[in-house]
Amino acid sequence: MKTKTIFDVRTYECDSYGHVNNAVYLNYLEYARMDYLRQIGFKYESFVEAGFFIYVSHVDIFYKSSARFGDTLTIESEPIKFGAVSGTIRQTVMLGDGTICAQAEVTWASVSSKNGRPTKIPQEFVVDGLKP
Repeated sequence: MKTKTIFDVRTYECDSYGHVNNAVYLNYLEYARMDYLRQIGFKYESFVEAGFFIYVSHVDIFYKSSARFGDTLTIESEPIKFGAVSGTIRQTVMLGDGTICAQAEVTWASVSSKNGRPTKIPQEFVVDGLKP
């Protein structure tokens, strides 16, 4: 399942060159991943209450074009890999005209809040949208 998250670039996200700072894209991707989970029906709050977290373990990001203050961005998010403990989601950040600003593949893992170790995702939390 592919989802879309739409929002506007804010002034404080831009650097001295007038475009969105590269580090800010990581915040955008995080925001869109949480929105993705909401859209597919994954109950993250319940997941945390049950003693689990989702940690990002790796981000591969390619910057393609600049975004600037006032631009409306769309982030498309879709799973490309899913396993018992971890998965990978592909995310594409685009301007309103479809120009790609950044593309990323983000690997995440389910982690126990008790010991901080990777742990299998309980079956009751596995929803269709987590899988490619």
